Amino acid sequence: MKVFHVDGENTLSVSLFSDVTNSKELLNSMLDGTLKLEVSFLNALLITESLKRCGISETSTYILAARFNASPLEMEEVAKLINGKEIDLEELKTQANQAHILKHYKITSQELGISSLGDAIVCRIAARDAL
Repeated sequence: MKVFHVDGENTLSVSLFSDVTNSKELLNSMLDGTLKLEVSFLNALLITESLKRCGISETSTYILAARFNASPLEMEEVAKLINGKEIDLEELKTQANQAHILKHYKITSQELGISSLGDAIVCRIAARDAL
């Protein structure tokens, strides 16, 4: 688990899991409302689409779990829900599907010539929030 300090007193705790075997059960629990999610979607009309694009699927073997202002005990409870092996967050780079990311955020090769992929994504998210 890695903890990021967001501002003065807020934190974001993040854990990455590999070899996950219960993705289907987790997805079903999210969809039927039995798994408590503390997630904020920017556009409530697009929750289903957000889950499809950014959530897990029935066959996901890697899961990134994140929670704001979580205690170590709360993150342990999250980890107990996931049947998988917790791995170093640096492994996330090797699992990212860059082609999918480029398509989803509509990032061109010209833009990557003058900016990083991370900067291009942050710019789009910030622009959506401003609109």
